[in-house]
Amino acid sequence: MNTKLTLRLDERLISRAKHHSRRSGKSVSQLVADYFAIMEGDALIPDTELTPRVRSMIGSLRGASVTEDDYRRHLEERSR
Repeated sequence: MNTKLTLRLDERLISRAKHHSRRSGKSVSQLVADYFAIMEGDALIPDTELTPRVRSMIGSLRGASVTEDDYRRHLEERSR
């Protein structure tokens, strides 16, 4: 069963994700799903090689306790 997930991302990052999506022939949703699968080690995606940057991110969110309020504060501070 697929469930909708809303992500709040920087506009430039979204634009880059959409560009990559068009080049790869995969939807942004599929790209995110692939990343999460790799991050948790649940699945290896055929013909996909992890870049050093992606490998360095594996496990980076483990134990994270960031809330939506934290994110809002970050945006407010960034826009000052």
